[in-house]
Amino acid sequence: MTDWRILELDAPHVWSLAECHIACWREAYRELVPAHVLAAFDVDQRAAAWERVRVRYPGSTVIAVTDDTVIGFASGGPAREETPVAPRELNAMYVRAPWYGTGVAHDLLRAILDFEVDTSLWVFEENPRAQTFYRKYGFELDGTRKIEAFTPAVEVRMVRRVKLTDRR
Repeated sequence: MTDWRILELDAPHVWSLAECHIACWREAYRELVPAHVLAAFDVDQRAAAWERVRVRYPGSTVIAVTDDTVIGFASGGPAREETPVAPRELNAMYVRAPWYGTGVAHDLLRAILDFEVDTSLWVFEENPRAQTFYRKYGFELDGTRKIEAFTPAVEVRMVRRVKLTDRR
């Protein structure tokens, strides 16, 4: 399990990305998100949403692919908050459970993160695994919390500030 490619999202992979996205949520959040919310995800709707992202924001999403199946993805762009704490935001980062610990997440983050620009992200408060991963790349909790949009789960914000030693 070491052969994958990192690609920008393209039309032939939109459906597989939708399947991956739903599977990742179900794998990672079964203890955090109500079962009825996870069960309600629809591949057609998710694929349509990803197609809109692909067309409207080209280059904003990268995927990890093996045998033409999406096994992970990362998406980022300009901060979406009304008063952003950083100019860029990592909007999504997921890897299928069988690929945890293989380096896929590392490759995705390296492909989507601009190491020259401060970046923020939101992560579930009850997801220490993800928070630990992001800390390895310089993200730190900034004390801001909010309720996630469609679940009762609390999200916390993490911010990565560029340091002079980060610049290549």
